Amino acid sequence: MARIVGVEIPNDKKVEIALTYIYGIGKTRAKQICEATNIDPNKRVRELGDEEISKIATFIQQNYKVEGELRTEVMQNIKRLIDIGCYRGLRHKLGLPVRGQKTKSNARTRKGPRPSRIKKKK
Repeated sequence: MARIVGVEIPNDKKVEIALTYIYGIGKTRAKQICEATNIDPNKRVRELGDEEISKIATFIQQNYKVEGELRTEVMQNIKRLIDIGCYRGLRHKLGLPVRGQKTKSNARTRKGPRPSRIKKKK
């Protein structure tokens, strides 16, 4: 398995798909990386040479925030919202949907499982 930016990417997948295993890189960005580094996106990772892998790795490190750096930035942004006490920060703090979704009947992912009710014995 090739290692790019600290992530093992699978050998049997095409380069375009394998790059999406890196946090912060989706299909569109993977295509852009392949174009910029002049690597065929349909080529399998195992067919890449060390030079091509290092070319991809250096391009990603120079142009994009990925993995730990990106996760840190996202967490800092959320922490900043919580610290300034804005509405979005409060929603994050309370574990409720942040982007205006209704919460009367849905939002179980953010709210967690329903509290179990105590059943009465007859």
